[in-house]
Amino acid sequence: MNSNYRIPQVEKVEVPRAHVMRLTFDDGLVRELEFVPGSNSGPGSNSGTVFAPLDDPDYFAQVRVDAESRMVTWPSGLDLDAAVLHGDFEPAGVSHFREVPSPSTRTATG
Repeated sequence: MNSNYRIPQVEKVEVPRAHVMRLTFDDGLVRELEFVPGSNSGPGSNSGTVFAPLDDPDYFAQVRVDAESRMVTWPSGLDLDAAVLHGDFEPAGVSHFREVPSPSTRTATG
C-alpha cells in the first residue's frame, strides 16, 4: 500500500438531475455518478437495504456533504466512502452507482 495515499474529501455535491450527483473533490476532480434504482437485480431489489430510500428521486436529492467527515450523506445516516466515489477503490460489494461520462469523453452518435 502506498504510504503517501491521502483520502480525498468531497467539497461539494450537486444533483443536476434525478439520481445523478456531481461531486467536486478537494483535489479538483469532478465526477458525476448515477444511482441505479433497484441496482442489485432489478426494480425493488433495494427493498430492505440501506439503499432503498435512494430509489425515490426526491429523497436522493437530499444528499449533502457532512461538514465533519467531508463525505456525502443522506438524512437516514447513509454515507459513502469518498475514496470509492473518487474512483481510487472499488466498492466492497455491489456497486449502486455508475459513472456518467464527462462531455469531453462522450462520443457523438448518428
